[in-house]
Amino acid sequence: MKIGVYGGSFNPVHFGHVGLARWVVEHTDLDELWLLVTPNNPLKPSSQLAPENERLEAAREAVRDIPGVRVSDFEFGLPRPSYTANTLRELRKAYPEHEFTLVIGEDNLRIFTRWREYDYILANFRIMVYPRKERMANSQQPTADNPSPITNTKNIVFLSQAPLFDISSTELRARQRERETE
Repeated sequence: MKIGVYGGSFNPVHFGHVGLARWVVEHTDLDELWLLVTPNNPLKPSSQLAPENERLEAAREAVRDIPGVRVSDFEFGLPRPSYTANTLRELRKAYPEHEFTLVIGEDNLRIFTRWREYDYILANFRIMVYPRKERMANSQQPTADNPSPITNTKNIVFLSQAPLFDISSTELRARQRERETE
């Protein structure tokens, strides 16, 4: 089976996550999409995270009626912080019969060289990139704004036909803080 790995804090899960999950299973060659709730993202402060089990249950509730989408606590049993390279390596060990594809947002592709063992991920896994508000050039050639050679890699697939969901967990948390201070 071809499995998409869509990892994140899901802090909180929102209609953008759900809409993308639904679109990916309906419009790509993936058989399933696994939302891997990460207990501790090394690039984000853990003090801002809701408890991991609350985020896990919220994600399960959000996608419960979408065929082909599963929510997983796989990273809960791995060393912390959660590095994607480690997660993918462990998924391959646990499920050798599956072919894994990483699904990330375009914002993550822009900082991908900051990820631990990003070169291992690029060499061993296909990466589907979801566009954000400002789309990257589909030419996949490095530009002055994006000089990284990683966009020239054959394992990267831009989901250029995916709908744009104009929302982020960061925005939702900011709105919640504003309501709490009013």
